[in-house]
Amino acid sequence: MTANTEFQLRLTRFQEKTLFPRLSDGEQRFVRELAKQYRFTFQEFRQVVEICRDLSMWRQGSLEAWWRNYSNSDNPLSGAQAKKSMLQQLQQHVRQLKGQEKTYSRTVPLTPVRKPALKIRSQRSDKKIHGMCPVASEKTVCCNLHTIDAVQNCMYGCSYCSIQTFYQDQIIFDEDLALKLNDIDLEPDRFYHFGTGQASDSLVWGNRNGNLDALCRFARDHPNVLLEFKTKSDNIGYFLDHDIPANVVCSWSLNTPSVIENEEHLTVPLERRMAAARQLADAGIKVAFHFHPMIYYRGWDNDYPQIVDSLLAQFAADEVLFISFGSVTLIKPVMKKIREQGNPSRILQMDFVADPHGKLTYPDETKVLMFRKMYHSFSPWHDKVLIYLCMEKAEIWQQVFGFTYASNREFERDFAKKTLFKEGSI
Repeated sequence: MTANTEFQLRLTRFQEKTLFPRLSDGEQRFVRELAKQYRFTFQEFRQVVEICRDLSMWRQGSLEAWWRNYSNSDNPLSGAQAKKSMLQQLQQHVRQLKGQEKTYSRTVPLTPVRKPALKIRSQRSDKKIHGMCPVASEKTVCCNLHTIDAVQNCMYGCSYCSIQTFYQDQIIFDEDLALKLNDIDLEPDRFYHFGTGQASDSLVWGNRNGNLDALCRFARDHPNVLLEFKTKSDNIGYFLDHDIPANVVCSWSLNTPSVIENEEHLTVPLERRMAAARQLADAGIKVAFHFHPMIYYRGWDNDYPQIVDSLLAQFAADEVLFISFGSVTLIKPVMKKIREQGNPSRILQMDFVADPHGKLTYPDETKVLMFRKMYHSFSPWHDKVLIYLCMEKAEIWQQVFGFTYASNREFERDFAKKTLFKEGSI
């Protein structure tokens, strides 16, 4: 077997173990040419394929254009030295793109391939619906959120969402939701914060399969539970038409119009989310807001405070139970899924560092910069509304708020005092 034939066989194996099949025909042709010319190792091949995919998704030019431009520059090196130099320069190019403020256009937003229609079904299973927040630990300051998986999978197409890695091509309603809710063992004298938005959007389905009926009964039966419905929708008809327990709060995940139009596909616009919250507040139902994930891009420092200004103008502090800030946080399977899908997105165009749980997120200095800006913007509500960080370590709390909690149980008790047991809340 000749050396060339042997390399061709190796190259075929390389392609099968990487994102190469996901590249366009033109990208495949060019990467294959490079691999043959420079005799890429597997790691070099994988890296070049990944960069090719990223540049395409970020709409930051093509790998071929960059490579040919570099090749035509004053570069006297050849052979292995030329390959090494080019790969180093390519890595530097990507680092520069990640380190700068990404840009989003609202006139020509990034448009993904439409999410395929998902089959909706209901079924019985032995799967538990009750759990703890996946990042609940003493490594970060945590409110000890409990979760209820009333529905599995989501109809929205947010580029950064971890749900896309957990479920396949169907949306599943648990036929035994009411029975399983009854079986949750709770201490009657202890505060619990439950959220239903971990495995799907809480409100987009309305009362399909009676899920909102069952959840509201659960809240009414357990007055020591604060039950949170977190959403990016404006599907609030059920709450306007029914008597809702006082220990229910509907919360909205808010982001800037630039982020919504470019990364939160199929969700309702910002103004509709806020209008829905205003309707529920008018009906006497408590509301809350999450700025999570906050995304660092050119204009963030103007766009996010503008949302705050709108909230301060449209809501009174006593109508809002809490506000949280959080940043982009990704696990490696989500990053892999984003690249496999290949939809136009700049969510991976960022510097990544590991957080205390091993997830990938912004450097501390970027988080502190963004969270401080937001906290200052909410200054009229300081000491009136509970404002907290989600999934962040104590050092960041200290830098943003000037204090932190000694333990998660202490935070949980303070959460109860400032929300469910706040004067007039129930």
